[in-house]
Amino acid sequence: MAKKTKKPPAGAPLWMVTFSDMVTLLLTFFVLLLSMANMDQVKFRKAADSLSGAFGVMGSSDKTEVTKPRVVSFSPINDDFTSQVYRRLKTKLRELKLNKKIKLVKDRGAVVLRIDESILFVSGQKELNQEAYPVLRKVAELVRPLPLKLKVEGHTDDRGDELANWDLSVGRAVSVLRFLASNQLVSLSRMAATGYGSQKPLFPNNSDRERALNRRVEFVLESQGDPNQQLPYLIDARDQAPF
Repeated sequence: MAKKTKKPPAGAPLWMVTFSDMVTLLLTFFVLLLSMANMDQVKFRKAADSLSGAFGVMGSSDKTEVTKPRVVSFSPINDDFTSQVYRRLKTKLRELKLNKKIKLVKDRGAVVLRIDESILFVSGQKELNQEAYPVLRKVAELVRPLPLKLKVEGHTDDRGDELANWDLSVGRAVSVLRFLASNQLVSLSRMAATGYGSQKPLFPNNSDRERALNRRVEFVLESQGDPNQQLPYLIDARDQAPF
């Protein structure tokens, strides 16, 4: 008697159910990837090729050129920070009613305090006047709370020998630095001294008045750290007077 052939069960084969579940999960996964993509075509193509390779499918033969990231350059000095320093010092100088021969300017991306020669020195001398001491103490009180470096620059007019003018300008800058450091008014690690002789005049040296304005000492305040940091006494300027 012949055996009866077993009939397959009705409906889809059992392996088809498992395969359908896997395809559905894959489709859901790719939809999720697409919804989270930030339209970075390079990264998306790499991810798709990687997944295709994992499932035995050859990756795309199209080569996508990867562009190099753009390098953004920043200025070493933050102009907003410099402006904050300038405005605050301008207010304090006005409150103190200091000598009109003391000027505050923004120059070369820094804040510069200019003091005429006559306030600090006798003409042709490197040693400080005693009358200069209280002025320099106030300058130090003004500068000390700021997170800035201090460069003391000496300048002369064009009269006389250029080497002698250069020597005079260097000597005056060093005298000011020595006074500030020896009296512990400003940390020596924050300061530098240099002289330019008559090489950087403010005016053309065409008259006695212009020559007198060119004979000066400049206190150049430059950034020494993060330019985005806040000034210590800008939070409440009314209660944070430096002197």
